Amino acid sequence: MVYNTALSYVQNNEDAEEVTQDVFIELHRSLDSFKEESSLKTWIYRIAINKSLDYLKYRNRKKRMGILSDIFKKDSLEPAHHIADFEHPGVKFENKEKAKILFKAINTLPEAQKTAFILAKVEGLGNLQISEIMNRHVGAIESLLSRAKENLKRELGGFYKE
Repeated sequence: MVYNTALSYVQNNEDAEEVTQDVFIELHRSLDSFKEESSLKTWIYRIAINKSLDYLKYRNRKKRMGILSDIFKKDSLEPAHHIADFEHPGVKFENKEKAKILFKAINTLPEAQKTAFILAKVEGLGNLQISEIMNRHVGAIESLLSRAKENLKRELGGFYKE
């Protein structure tokens, strides 16, 4: 559950493993502070989402700082790093190309919409569970999911013309 959640955000196996490790370290450190106001599963989801988002912010900040010097190899116009295509392990082989396009579109969503959409459509959670995890009313979750779907329709409109 933790790994799949992290993977949906960071979209890289090694990074998802690192975030998963961070989540379990945080769980170990803060288990005494768990107040049982929600289920343990909800609390773990919250930590996994927060650690994933923190990791993305760290990665983006790191990217911005060294992007110009890192983009190209010295004395060459060839890129120094190649970004691997993301493939979620839960996606069947024949749907991998569609999944890559979908996850690219999901990454364009605002943070709250992205979180609600991933929890609902990738993790398969219900709106009540999502509302507990995100600490929002069920109506707000329904609204976030509706806006996420509309944004994804716009983003993917050229891909799905049928």
